[in-house]
Amino acid sequence: MSRYTEAKEMYAKYGIDTEKVIEKLKDVSISVHCWQGDDVVGFDSKQELSGGIQTTGNYPGKATTPEQLMADMDKVFELTPGKMKLNLHASYAIFDEGEFVDRDKITYKNFSKWLEFAKQRNMGIDFNPTFFSHPMVKDGLTLSSPDENVRKFWIEHGKRCIEISQKFAEETGYPCVMNIWIPDGYKDIPADRLAPRARFKASLDEILSVPYDKTKVYICLESKVFGIGVESYTVGSAEFCMNYVNSKGITPLMDNGHYHPTEVVSDKISSMLLFNEKIALHVTRGVRWDSDHVVIFDDETKEIAKEIVRNDALDRVFIATDYFDASINRISAWVTGLRSVQKSLLFALLQPEEMLKKLQDENDFTSVMAISEEMKTMPVGDVWEEYLRRENVVSDYLAEVKKYENDVLSKR
Repeated sequence: MSRYTEAKEMYAKYGIDTEKVIEKLKDVSISVHCWQGDDVVGFDSKQELSGGIQTTGNYPGKATTPEQLMADMDKVFELTPGKMKLNLHASYAIFDEGEFVDRDKITYKNFSKWLEFAKQRNMGIDFNPTFFSHPMVKDGLTLSSPDENVRKFWIEHGKRCIEISQKFAEETGYPCVMNIWIPDGYKDIPADRLAPRARFKASLDEILSVPYDKTKVYICLESKVFGIGVESYTVGSAEFCMNYVNSKGITPLMDNGHYHPTEVVSDKISSMLLFNEKIALHVTRGVRWDSDHVVIFDDETKEIAKEIVRNDALDRVFIATDYFDASINRISAWVTGLRSVQKSLLFALLQPEEMLKKLQDENDFTSVMAISEEMKTMPVGDVWEEYLRRENVVSDYLAEVKKYENDVLSKR
């Protein structure tokens, strides 16, 4: 008897069909962030990272050209099972020599090579306006700036990004999730908390005045509790973003590194699903703060996955990864994080949720606890190995990563 067959029989005792689980997992799409491969540098600016974003480490082999970044992503796709989307920031625009335009004038043509890349791989594209690492981030402010010229520049950038997102959706045939996040805030206690948020609201209103197909483009707004240099006040707080999203009928995006360390996104998902058609997630791992560590198969990632699955929301939640580690091999970081999200979804799909819900309604929390603990040591790893086999993906990805490092990355 194979290990998978034995695992299949063990899960069947709890009413779980591992065959159906594997088939369901195959259809879950994860949006893969491009910025792990080059430490969030991009191709349109030589500015240092700003807005509370920081990469640490100098592991060799960083991608420095579009061709290198695309090759690295191909290696990641080769080593990762399941469906993928490409997640781009606007700062990854690709310009031919002599044709540079600033962020307030970009068009989909500046992303034509990415569009070709995605279409050749039958992938959708998600998109993010880039409101950081640019000379027009004045005093750390963008859409909330008291300087009208600064606001106008970034408003125009946001409008261009909606148009680009629409083109991505039309060309690939997949909806485009366009996420807005700004770094605006203050290091110390502000004298006026209201005015910056009022300006931010007005700027967002103007960006959203651009017509777009809401069945093809899902515009999201992402909050943050604080960042380096904006420790005391963040314009786009959770309260602001939640209220704005609900007032405009757009999509909330929660990054699980963007909350107070005692808050967990897994506890928020059920509430957000009650009031929103769709929600979006940036799955990361914060260590003490929004540090964007590589996602691992940890408790919170598993709880996030369980909340999506137990609420039958796999088709209502846009899942994307968002982390960047320059201290280890970047390909391995990408693959480890993506596999951890997939493992967490598999773990969630292998839970006897209907049984546990029934026991909870019967107030039998003794059984809920005992069965939940029993599930932690069930052979999820054997089901995972079977999933990898069916997806034609190697189990030992580290050996492949090391070979790629020796053959490709070490020569950069």
